[in-house]
Amino acid sequence: MQEASHSPRPAAELLVVGVTSPLLVGLYVDGELFEEFRSEKKTSEALPAILHDARYRYDLRALYYARGPGSFMAIKVTYVMLKTFSIALEIPLYAADAFAFNGNRPIKAIGTSCFVKKGDEIRIEHGCGETRGGFELPMRLERAHFGAENEPLYILPAV
Repeated sequence: MQEASHSPRPAAELLVVGVTSPLLVGLYVDGELFEEFRSEKKTSEALPAILHDARYRYDLRALYYARGPGSFMAIKVTYVMLKTFSIALEIPLYAADAFAFNGNRPIKAIGTSCFVKKGDEIRIEHGCGETRGGFELPMRLERAHFGAENEPLYILPAV
């Protein structure tokens, strides 16, 4: 009787940019973008299915995500799911601010407000109008841009 041949799952790192729509998820093999997922669905609907698929197709070694600023709920859901995966799989979770994925352009906040980054400071400016340019997954995962401080970056305007 012959044994079924099972090829090992490739080692990969997973990056989630879930601060606005569309949700972006990249799988990186040897630091290069290998597979990409985009979804217009809510993060709470799309991310579980993507993580499930990635978990069984790849040997995940590390998780990365954009910790904000952006949609409060999308960031919160992304963090909780990735933190749970990190603990359950005993793999590290790293984070970077969202400006690393949009060319440091303003990020839409509430109404005509936007988040801007000047140096190391992120703040809210008013009267931004329409923010242009979306988020993109990098072709190469630059691990040096991420830190171990991975709690969400919630910047909420005063009400």
